[in-house]
Amino acid sequence: MAGRIITALALAGLAGPALAAPCTPPTPPPAEARPEKPKLPEKPACLDKKDGCPGWEAYSYNDAIKAYNAQTQAFQSIAGAYVQKLNAYVKASSDYAQCEVKALQQ
Repeated sequence: MAGRIITALALAGLAGPALAAPCTPPTPPPAEARPEKPKLPEKPACLDKKDGCPGWEAYSYNDAIKAYNAQTQAFQSIAGAYVQKLNAYVKASSDYAQCEVKALQQ
């Protein structure tokens, strides 16, 4: 009986490549996670006029530009993290393709 168990284990060891783990397809980052670039504030028409804008409108536009710049900095950090996830997905896709090729060659 012990001889049969050893023989069965030896045969199972010979079948190792056929029992290889299946390739796992990668999962892309969700499209909802893609950050949205902030919108540039609309430029007041008076900026292009010869006399310029009244003080309050110029200050309001300047404040809007400052807020936009702050949002852009935050966006760059979030976008960088999203790009890293996309690059990881690309690498995982390549690894998956290579795994499938190896599985076909065995």
